[in-house]
Amino acid sequence: MTEKEAVQIIKTGGVLIYPTETLFAVGADACDERAVNRVSLIKNRPVSKPLPLIIGSMEQLDLVTGFASAELLRLADKFWPGPLSILVRAREELPSAVKDSRGYSSVRWTDHPLAAALCIKSRTPLIATSANMSGKPAAAKVAELDEDLTVMVEGVYDGLPGPRGGSPSTVVELLTGGKIRILRDGVISRTTLARAGFSVVD
Repeated sequence: MTEKEAVQIIKTGGVLIYPTETLFAVGADACDERAVNRVSLIKNRPVSKPLPLIIGSMEQLDLVTGFASAELLRLADKFWPGPLSILVRAREELPSAVKDSRGYSSVRWTDHPLAAALCIKSRTPLIATSANMSGKPAAAKVAELDEDLTVMVEGVYDGLPGPRGGSPSTVVELLTGGKIRILRDGVISRTTLARAGFSVVD
């Protein structure tokens, strides 16, 4: 599949499997409620578990949140693009499946060139949930993708570079006073965050 074909799937409300930094992801236009809901259904993902998002540039953050605080921008400046997902107050118009009960979404500016290009050329944030049925292993190689999953999407974009495997992105929540809480351990460690000048609390 070409990049042009992958972008067309996204723009027409389809669901796509594509590579990210660490794993293959199931994605769709994060602003298209019907497409977003299809991702949840395909993965059999619990409604209580919001779908994470990626963006392809700092400018696209504005499509996800209107609350880019100084602390958020400082954190993003240190670790984006890269595998750090940050909880942000989501725009009201975004589908409910990408938001938690408080109205927050997890977003990162991906440093994977193909994933970032899909966001830019589709002009939208993308869903970036791991390409596996809920409760089953995630995939870092095309051969590891679950056939039950691949038959339910419009295509698999497997261009190079592929995912590097390993730990997923680290997910953090910004607290008051420049403090950070780690919601999911991942590539970026507590020590790395602390060395960048952020106070990590439990």
